[in-house]
Amino acid sequence: MKTIGAVINVHKPEAADTLKRLVTKTKALGLKLLITADAAALLPSLKPVNEAELLKQAEALIVLGGDGTMLNAVRLLAGRDIPLLGVNIGSLGFMTSVPEEEMENALVALAAGHCALETRSLMECRFQPAHGAAKTLHALNEVTVGWGASSKMITLELAVDDEPVTAYACDGLIIATPTGSTGHSLSAGGPLLHPQVAAFVINVICPHSLSTRPLVVADRSTISVRVSASSKQLLFSVDGSEHPLGQGDRIEVRRSPHHVRFAHLPNYSYFAVLRQKLHWRGSSLL
Repeated sequence: MKTIGAVINVHKPEAADTLKRLVTKTKALGLKLLITADAAALLPSLKPVNEAELLKQAEALIVLGGDGTMLNAVRLLAGRDIPLLGVNIGSLGFMTSVPEEEMENALVALAAGHCALETRSLMECRFQPAHGAAKTLHALNEVTVGWGASSKMITLELAVDDEPVTAYACDGLIIATPTGSTGHSLSAGGPLLHPQVAAFVINVICPHSLSTRPLVVADRSTISVRVSASSKQLLFSVDGSEHPLGQGDRIEVRRSPHHVRFAHLPNYSYFAVLRQKLHWRGSSLL
Protein backbone atom coordinates (compact mmCIF):
# COMPACT_ATOMS: atom_id res chain seq x y z
CA MET A 1 0.00 0.00 0.00
CA LYS A 2 1.26 3.46 -0.92
CA THR A 3 -1.55 5.83 0.10
CA ILE A 4 -3.00 5.90 3.61
CA GLY A 5 -5.90 8.02 4.86
CA ALA A 6 -6.21 9.02 8.52
CA VAL A 7 -9.34 9.34 10.64
CA ILE A 8 -8.49 11.00 13.96
CA ASN A 9 -10.38 11.82 17.13
CA VAL A 10 -8.95 15.30 17.49
CA HIS A 11 -10.41 15.66 20.99
CA LYS A 12 -8.11 13.02 22.50
CA PRO A 13 -5.22 14.58 24.50
CA GLU A 14 -2.75 12.34 22.68
CA ALA A 15 -4.06 13.14 19.20
CA ALA A 16 -1.51 15.81 18.19
CA ASP A 17 1.54 13.84 19.34
CA THR A 18 0.26 10.64 17.75
CA LEU A 19 -0.37 12.45 14.47
CA LYS A 20 3.22 13.80 14.49
CA ARG A 21 4.52 10.25 14.91
CA LEU A 22 2.22 9.09 12.11
CA VAL A 23 3.55 11.77 9.76
CA THR A 24 7.17 10.92 10.61
CA LYS A 25 6.72 7.19 10.05
CA THR A 26 4.72 7.45 6.84
CA LYS A 27 7.42 9.73 5.38
CA ALA A 28 10.12 7.25 6.40
CA LEU A 29 8.19 4.44 4.67
CA GLY A 30 7.54 6.49 1.53
CA LEU A 31 3.79 6.48 2.08
CA LYS A 32 1.41 9.26 1.07
CA LEU A 33 -0.70 10.37 4.02
CA LEU A 34 -4.10 11.99 3.52
CA ILE A 35 -5.87 13.87 6.32
CA THR A 36 -8.98 16.02 6.53
CA ALA A 37 -9.22 19.60 7.76
CA ASP A 38 -10.05 18.79 11.39
CA ALA A 39 -6.88 16.71 11.73
CA ALA A 40 -4.79 19.28 9.85
CA ALA A 41 -5.72 21.82 12.51
CA LEU A 42 -3.54 19.78 14.89
CA LEU A 43 -0.56 20.14 12.58
CA PRO A 44 -0.86 23.26 10.39
CA SER A 45 2.08 22.23 8.18
CA LEU A 46 -0.08 19.49 6.63
CA LYS A 47 -2.29 20.13 3.64
CA PRO A 48 -5.79 18.65 4.08
CA VAL A 49 -8.06 17.03 1.51
CA ASN A 50 -11.84 16.71 1.58
CA GLU A 51 -13.49 13.44 2.59
CA ALA A 52 -14.45 12.52 -0.97
CA GLU A 53 -10.84 12.81 -2.16
CA LEU A 54 -9.55 10.89 0.84
CA LEU A 55 -11.91 8.00 0.13
CA LYS A 56 -11.07 8.07 -3.58
CA GLN A 57 -7.31 7.80 -3.07
CA ALA A 58 -6.78 5.88 0.17
CA GLU A 59 -5.93 2.19 -0.01
CA ALA A 60 -6.44 1.88 3.75
CA LEU A 61 -7.56 4.10 6.62
CA ILE A 62 -5.64 4.35 9.87
CA VAL A 63 -8.02 5.26 12.69
CA LEU A 64 -6.58 7.05 15.73
CA GLY A 65 -9.00 7.02 18.66
CA GLY A 66 -11.27 4.50 20.34
CA ASP A 67 -14.19 2.34 19.29
CA GLY A 68 -16.37 5.41 18.74
CA THR A 69 -13.84 6.72 16.23
CA MET A 70 -13.92 3.35 14.46
CA LEU A 71 -17.71 3.59 14.19
CA ASN A 72 -17.34 7.08 12.69
CA ALA A 73 -14.86 5.67 10.17
CA VAL A 74 -17.33 2.93 9.20
CA ARG A 75 -20.01 5.58 8.62
CA LEU A 76 -17.52 7.54 6.52
CA LEU A 77 -16.82 4.49 4.35
CA ALA A 78 -20.54 4.08 3.55
CA GLY A 79 -20.02 0.58 2.17
CA ARG A 80 -16.65 1.16 0.47
CA ASP A 81 -14.25 -1.77 0.75
CA ILE A 82 -11.29 0.06 2.31
CA PRO A 83 -9.52 -1.70 5.24
CA LEU A 84 -9.46 0.01 8.64
CA LEU A 85 -6.45 -0.16 10.95
CA GLY A 86 -7.46 0.97 14.44
CA VAL A 87 -4.85 2.47 16.79
CA ASN A 88 -6.16 2.75 20.33
CA ILE A 89 -5.68 6.18 21.88
CA GLY A 90 -9.00 5.76 23.68
CA SER A 91 -9.93 3.80 26.78
CA LEU A 92 -11.40 0.34 26.14
CA GLY A 93 -10.80 -0.27 22.45
CA PHE A 94 -12.19 -3.66 21.36
CA MET A 95 -12.07 -2.64 17.68
CA THR A 96 -8.92 -0.50 17.79
CA SER A 97 -6.68 -3.54 18.09
CA VAL A 98 -3.28 -1.82 17.76
CA PRO A 99 -1.87 -0.33 20.98
CA GLU A 100 -0.60 3.23 20.58
CA GLU A 101 3.01 2.17 21.17
CA GLU A 102 2.73 -0.37 18.31
CA MET A 103 1.56 2.14 15.68
CA GLU A 104 4.90 2.34 13.85
CA ASN A 105 5.17 -1.46 13.66
CA ALA A 106 1.61 -1.62 12.33
CA LEU A 107 2.44 0.89 9.60
CA VAL A 108 5.45 -1.20 8.55
CA ALA A 109 3.25 -4.29 8.35
CA LEU A 110 0.52 -2.43 6.48
CA ALA A 111 2.95 -0.99 3.92
CA ALA A 112 4.47 -4.44 3.35
CA GLY A 113 1.09 -6.15 3.03
CA HIS A 114 1.68 -8.27 6.14
CA CYS A 115 -1.37 -7.19 8.13
CA ALA A 116 -4.06 -9.78 8.74
CA LEU A 117 -7.39 -8.74 7.20
CA GLU A 118 -10.63 -9.72 8.91
CA THR A 119 -14.13 -9.25 7.48
CA ARG A 120 -16.82 -7.99 9.89
CA SER A 121 -20.53 -8.07 9.08
CA LEU A 122 -22.79 -5.02 9.05
CA MET A 123 -26.49 -4.84 9.81
CA GLU A 124 -29.04 -2.96 7.74
CA CYS A 125 -31.76 -1.20 9.73
CA ARG A 126 -34.94 -0.13 7.94
CA PHE A 127 -37.02 2.31 9.96
CA GLN A 128 -40.70 2.47 9.01
CA PRO A 129 -42.63 5.14 10.95
CA ALA A 130 -46.36 4.73 11.41
CA HIS A 131 -46.74 7.93 9.37
CA GLY A 132 -44.09 9.01 6.89
CA ALA A 133 -41.38 7.68 4.62
CA ALA A 134 -39.06 4.81 5.49
CA LYS A 135 -35.30 5.24 5.75
CA THR A 136 -32.43 2.78 5.82
CA LEU A 137 -29.37 2.97 8.10
CA HIS A 138 -26.36 0.70 8.64
CA ALA A 139 -24.60 -0.40 11.82
CA LEU A 140 -21.43 -2.27 12.68
CA ASN A 141 -22.27 -2.63 16.38
CA GLU A 142 -25.92 -2.41 17.32
CA VAL A 143 -29.40 -1.00 17.02
CA THR A 144 -30.95 0.00 20.35
CA VAL A 145 -34.65 0.74 20.76
CA GLY A 146 -36.29 2.47 23.69
CA TRP A 147 -34.39 5.45 25.00
CA GLY A 148 -36.44 8.38 26.17
CA ALA A 149 -36.78 11.20 28.66
CA SER A 150 -38.98 9.18 31.02
CA SER A 151 -38.35 6.03 33.09
CA LYS A 152 -41.77 4.58 32.18
CA MET A 153 -41.79 1.11 30.62
CA ILE A 154 -42.73 0.47 27.01
CA THR A 155 -44.05 -2.56 25.14
CA LEU A 156 -42.12 -3.89 22.15
CA GLU A 157 -43.38 -6.63 19.82
CA LEU A 158 -40.66 -8.89 18.41
CA ALA A 159 -40.93 -11.04 15.27
CA VAL A 160 -38.30 -13.07 13.38
CA ASP A 161 -38.91 -13.73 9.68
CA ASP A 162 -42.51 -12.55 10.13
CA GLU A 163 -43.13 -15.12 12.89
CA PRO A 164 -44.24 -13.51 16.18
CA VAL A 165 -41.87 -14.21 19.06
CA THR A 166 -43.30 -12.28 22.01
CA ALA A 167 -44.08 -8.82 23.37
CA TYR A 168 -41.75 -7.37 25.99
CA ALA A 169 -42.70 -4.92 28.73
CA CYS A 170 -39.28 -3.40 29.24
CA ASP A 171 -37.03 -0.35 29.12
CA GLY A 172 -35.67 -1.17 25.66
CA LEU A 173 -34.12 -3.72 23.35
CA ILE A 174 -30.70 -4.18 21.72
CA ILE A 175 -29.97 -5.99 18.47
CA ALA A 176 -26.21 -6.52 18.16
CA THR A 177 -23.83 -7.95 15.60
CA PRO A 178 -20.97 -10.20 16.75
CA THR A 179 -18.74 -7.10 16.74
CA GLY A 180 -21.31 -5.25 18.86
CA SER A 181 -21.68 -8.14 21.30
CA THR A 182 -18.80 -6.65 23.34
CA GLY A 183 -20.64 -3.32 23.65
CA HIS A 184 -23.97 -2.29 25.13
CA SER A 185 -25.38 -5.81 24.86
CA LEU A 186 -22.56 -7.19 27.01
CA SER A 187 -23.27 -4.56 29.68
CA ALA A 188 -26.92 -5.67 29.62
CA GLY A 189 -25.95 -9.29 30.29
CA GLY A 190 -25.71 -10.55 26.71
CA PRO A 191 -23.36 -13.24 25.40
CA LEU A 192 -20.10 -12.72 23.54
CA LEU A 193 -20.15 -13.79 19.89
CA HIS A 194 -16.96 -14.47 17.96
CA PRO A 195 -16.73 -11.99 15.04
CA GLN A 196 -17.03 -14.77 12.46
CA VAL A 197 -20.30 -16.17 13.86
CA ALA A 198 -23.16 -15.53 11.41
CA ALA A 199 -25.68 -14.38 14.01
CA PHE A 200 -27.37 -11.49 15.80
CA VAL A 201 -28.00 -11.09 19.53
CA ILE A 202 -31.42 -9.83 20.64
CA ASN A 203 -31.14 -8.56 24.22
CA VAL A 204 -33.93 -6.95 26.25
CA ILE A 205 -33.10 -4.12 28.66
CA CYS A 206 -34.69 -4.54 32.10
CA PRO A 207 -37.60 -6.79 31.05
CA HIS A 208 -40.58 -7.01 33.40
CA SER A 209 -40.14 -10.80 33.52
CA LEU A 210 -37.65 -13.08 35.26
CA SER A 211 -37.78 -15.63 32.41
CA THR A 212 -36.54 -13.31 29.65
CA ARG A 213 -33.08 -14.15 28.34
CA PRO A 214 -30.96 -12.95 25.39
CA LEU A 215 -31.84 -14.61 22.08
CA VAL A 216 -29.32 -15.49 19.35
CA VAL A 217 -30.66 -15.85 15.79
CA ALA A 218 -29.04 -16.48 12.41
CA ASP A 219 -28.10 -13.27 10.61
CA ARG A 220 -29.93 -14.45 7.50
CA SER A 221 -33.10 -13.72 9.48
CA THR A 222 -35.11 -10.51 9.38
CA ILE A 223 -35.79 -9.14 12.86
CA SER A 224 -38.81 -6.88 13.31
CA VAL A 225 -39.48 -4.69 16.35
CA ARG A 226 -42.70 -2.68 16.68
CA VAL A 227 -43.52 -0.16 19.40
CA SER A 228 -46.98 -1.36 20.46
CA ALA A 229 -47.35 0.75 23.60
CA SER A 230 -45.52 3.83 24.84
CA SER A 231 -46.58 6.90 26.79
CA LYS A 232 -43.37 8.78 26.05
CA GLN A 233 -41.27 9.95 23.14
CA LEU A 234 -38.69 7.26 22.36
CA LEU A 235 -35.36 7.16 20.59
CA PHE A 236 -33.64 4.43 18.68
CA SER A 237 -29.90 4.45 18.27
CA VAL A 238 -27.88 3.08 15.33
CA ASP A 239 -24.23 2.85 16.43
CA GLY A 240 -24.77 5.88 18.65
CA SER A 241 -26.65 7.97 16.06
CA GLU A 242 -30.03 8.77 17.64
CA HIS A 243 -33.41 9.08 15.90
CA PRO A 244 -36.95 9.73 17.23
CA LEU A 245 -39.33 6.80 17.57
CA GLY A 246 -43.05 6.68 18.39
CA GLN A 247 -45.92 4.31 19.03
CA GLY A 248 -46.72 2.17 16.00
CA ASP A 249 -43.28 2.68 14.44
CA ARG A 250 -41.45 -0.41 13.21
CA ILE A 251 -37.78 -1.29 12.78
CA GLU A 252 -36.55 -4.16 10.61
CA VAL A 253 -32.99 -5.43 10.91
CA ARG A 254 -31.17 -7.80 8.56
CA ARG A 255 -27.61 -8.46 7.47
CA SER A 256 -26.28 -5.81 5.10
CA PRO A 257 -24.87 -6.79 1.70
CA HIS A 258 -21.88 -4.60 2.64
CA HIS A 259 -19.12 -5.46 5.09
CA VAL A 260 -16.11 -3.87 6.80
CA ARG A 261 -12.54 -5.15 6.75
CA PHE A 262 -10.29 -4.68 9.78
CA ALA A 263 -6.50 -4.76 9.44
CA HIS A 264 -4.62 -6.27 12.39
CA LEU A 265 -1.01 -6.85 13.36
CA PRO A 266 0.15 -10.32 12.23
CA ASN A 267 0.09 -11.62 15.83
CA TYR A 268 -3.48 -10.39 16.53
CA SER A 269 -5.66 -12.67 18.66
CA TYR A 270 -9.34 -11.96 19.37
CA PHE A 271 -9.19 -13.99 22.56
CA ALA A 272 -6.10 -12.14 23.75
CA VAL A 273 -8.07 -8.90 23.33
CA LEU A 274 -10.91 -10.32 25.42
CA ARG A 275 -8.52 -11.47 28.15
CA GLN A 276 -6.91 -8.04 28.30
CA LYS A 277 -9.97 -5.81 28.00
CA LEU A 278 -12.28 -7.86 30.25
CA HIS A 279 -9.58 -8.67 32.81
CA TRP A 280 -10.42 -12.35 32.76
CA ARG A 281 -8.99 -14.29 35.67
CA GLY A 282 -5.64 -15.86 34.80
CA SER A 283 -5.03 -13.57 31.83
CA SER A 284 -1.76 -12.38 33.36
CA LEU A 285 -0.45 -15.97 33.09
CA LEU A 286 -0.97 -16.17 29.30
